[in-house]
Amino acid sequence: MTATAARPKPRTKPAEIRRDELMTAAEELFLEKGFAAASVDEIVRRADVAKGTFYLYFRSKDDILIALRERFVESYCQLLEHRLDALPPDDWHGRLAAFAETGIVAYLDNYRLHDLVFHDFHPPMRRMKRENPAILRLDALLTAGMAAGAWKLADTRLTAVLLFNALHGAVDEMIADPGLMDRAGMVAGVRAFFLKAVSA
Repeated sequence: MTATAARPKPRTKPAEIRRDELMTAAEELFLEKGFAAASVDEIVRRADVAKGTFYLYFRSKDDILIALRERFVESYCQLLEHRLDALPPDDWHGRLAAFAETGIVAYLDNYRLHDLVFHDFHPPMRRMKRENPAILRLDALLTAGMAAGAWKLADTRLTAVLLFNALHGAVDEMIADPGLMDRAGMVAGVRAFFLKAVSA
């Protein structure tokens, strides 16, 4: 057997796993040091890959932060769909309440990452709000509920925008002042607000 034949083949990971590992390394470093202070060199060292590997998947730190935002949104949407799928399709008020509760819990449990991907980096904010997946899903829920006769709304899109921003603002207040209200109280209050907003 020749030396070449005896040499073990290098073990490579699938591209999606390598990309995910780079993103996780970047997320950890951005949360530890801040986006500006973390470098690509540190990201590849944390992920245990060559620097060139980073540029196979991302053009820059900004690019990987955009990918982290997309992963954050995808994770939230999966959590939301899981909660909604557990409810009867015609339980419109229950589904709306679940939307409110899921939004609060997801934001509170991950607010440092949320702030990193949405506030530390400044994308075109107006376009991002227009295309916000949470608002789009809430609008779809309100539209379907109205079609089923669960409530009457003059403008489902406007209602979705107002409800989403009310939820976001309430959680921001709780993060800024943890003594303001406990989590259970926050969930109950926002759920009641959502349901009152669609009551006849």
